Amino acid sequence: MPEEPVDPAELGERDAPPVAEKPYKVVFEANGCIGAGKCAEVSDNWTLDLATGIASPEAYFFDEEHLEHNVRAAEVCPAKKGRGVIHVIDRETGEELAPDPGGDGTVSVDW
Repeated sequence: MPEEPVDPAELGERDAPPVAEKPYKVVFEANGCIGAGKCAEVSDNWTLDLATGIASPEAYFFDEEHLEHNVRAAEVCPAKKGRGVIHVIDRETGEELAPDPGGDGTVSVDW
């Protein structure tokens, strides 16, 4: 029997901090990272490992104070032909805040 697809908005929620403390999260498609480092240029949350060529976030869950620069990291990611592999999710609504290529809040992870 085939497994049900994973809802990207649910990733990491089992061990997550309370939504009231950290209402946003990053879903990162690391296998699609092309090592451009744009995310690390615009966000303190992102680091590009020069040895592996893969970026990584310092934190997957964050509050309002860290929302703007994580949204910017998602928006500037050139991977997947400019659609990006960094997704910022509102944990309360399950909507994608960035990059949101469809403009409708649907999570644009495609694995």
